[in-house]
Amino acid sequence: MSLKVAVQMDPIEGINIEGDTTFLMMESAQARGHSLFVYTTHTLAMDEGRVFARGRDLIVQRVKGDHATLGPWRRTDLTAFDVILLRQDPPFDMNYIDSTFFLEKVHPATLVVNDPVEVRNAPEKLFVTDFPGLQPPTLITNDREAIAEFRQRHGDVVLKPLNGRGGSGVTRHLADDPNLDSLLEIHAELSPEPVILQKFLPSVTRGDKRILLIDGEAVGAINRVPRPGQIRSNLAVGGRAEAVELTARDREICATIGPELKRRGLLFVGIDVIGDYLTEINVTSPTGAVALKTFTGLDATDILWQRVEELRRTV
Repeated sequence: MSLKVAVQMDPIEGINIEGDTTFLMMESAQARGHSLFVYTTHTLAMDEGRVFARGRDLIVQRVKGDHATLGPWRRTDLTAFDVILLRQDPPFDMNYIDSTFFLEKVHPATLVVNDPVEVRNAPEKLFVTDFPGLQPPTLITNDREAIAEFRQRHGDVVLKPLNGRGGSGVTRHLADDPNLDSLLEIHAELSPEPVILQKFLPSVTRGDKRILLIDGEAVGAINRVPRPGQIRSNLAVGGRAEAVELTARDREICATIGPELKRRGLLFVGIDVIGDYLTEINVTSPTGAVALKTFTGLDATDILWQRVEELRRTV
């Protein structure tokens, strides 16, 4: 079965193919006989209610510095494709949200992975609150009094921007740390969005597990270990990936959230688990597939394409 696949992503020329999950997705699609077309959000256009993008046909190869052979620019109606991968990186800002409104016009006749409506309705650090008992004590607010009360209850806390990515802006504050108020002022100057406070989990020093789920089913995990003296384990900020097995608690978490992911059409999801707690449900542009393949030989992107092909056969 050959599919016409469009990929909405950041400029392909600048990606790091050694760790980029989107590149592996494209590589797997190509190996399965699917054609590729790539474009960025800046070329999207809604013309008389129809959605177009200006982009280029693409052939990929795993050669650093020569990883993409691009055809001439062309403007194409997105309904001409069987599948669109929604894979530009966050931040989850108005540009991101606007792109989901565009893609909503063509989905599900053209299958968008992940469903743009559900991506818009599932901000990654808010969606997790739909599953009581799975996450650590968490406060989402701009109210300084609520923050002070939460800190009094829990002492050692982690501060995060609500719509941050890749560990950017994540800081730890001990009970007697005098710097929290200053950082809250900085956050307020940068954005009017609320911030997140979570009770610090000491188990983060042993790693932050990334579990990949395809259509609600867990397929594998890697552990991301922070550098000595750090709490951020994201690979983008220097965390080290290692092999890890799913625990009984991991499987319990996946079994709890999996049916809702499937119901929402969130086909490719990466969740973050620290110790016994679920901290994030990543639906915008989840990563981790390359490290999973490196350590286990399991290609989550190939499993994804098998599922996508099954879905397209039923159309």
